[in-house]
Amino acid sequence: QVQLVESGGGLVEAGGSLRLSCTASGRTSSSYAMGWFRQAPGKEREFVAVISVSTGNRYYADSVNGRFTISRDNAKTTVYLQMNSLKPEDTAVYYCAARVGFTTLQRMSTEPYNYWGQGTQVTVSS
Repeated sequence: QVQLVESGGGLVEAGGSLRLSCTASGRTSSSYAMGWFRQAPGKEREFVAVISVSTGNRYYADSVNGRFTISRDNAKTTVYLQMNSLKPEDTAVYYCAARVGFTTLQRMSTEPYNYWGQGTQVTVSS
């Protein structure tokens, strides 16, 4: 089992920045893909970004590419989502997820993940 705990959410004005963290514990592995998803009220959960824990390769949703950056620490147990130039439409609950083994990062935007965090609220005011 793997436990994921997100932190770093909050309220920020449009144009501002936030950094989310996701710390993994338990039976972690470098063969994981770690992703960020978000769900706004009344909408379906959507993919935001994913990173290969072993290689550091990344893939982003078009809606955040160029504004958000996903990264991991050297211990490979914490994944970050740096969010810049935030917009009101970025308001959502952000979830961290882990996938054991994967083929391509692009596929990880739609394929199921094994573990999920509890989510952290991000609110961007206009």
